[in-house]
Amino acid sequence: MQQKNAEITIKEAQEIVDNWIKTVGVRYFNELTNMAVLTEEVGEVARIIARTYGEQSFKDSDKNHDLGDEMADVLWVLICLANQTGVDLTDAFRKNIEKKTSRDCERHKNNRKLKTDSISD
Repeated sequence: MQQKNAEITIKEAQEIVDNWIKTVGVRYFNELTNMAVLTEEVGEVARIIARTYGEQSFKDSDKNHDLGDEMADVLWVLICLANQTGVDLTDAFRKNIEKKTSRDCERHKNNRKLKTDSISD
C-alpha cells in the first residue's frame, strides 16, 4: 500500500484500482456500464467547470462539489476500463505523447489564434 503522500505512477494506479475491485468491490462493472459511468463522471466535472469558470451560476446542490474529487472519479473509471480491456496506460500515454509531439511539433507554434497578441483577431 502507498504511503499517504507518496507519488503514484500510472502503472501503480492501475494495480491499486484492480486490487481494490478484487478485494473491496465485488467485480468490475461491464465495459458498457463503465463507459456510461465515465460519461456521467465527465459530466460532473463539466458542471463544476461551467459554474466555476463559465457563465452558469451554482445551484445550492452544486456548491459542495470538489473538482479534484470529480476528476479523480473520471480517472478511476478510465483506469477500470483500461484494466478491463488490457490497456497499459503508461505505454499508451507514452505513445500518445510521441504522436502529439511528432504531429503537432509546429502546428501550435504556428497557430495565430494561440498567440497572445492576436486574441482579438
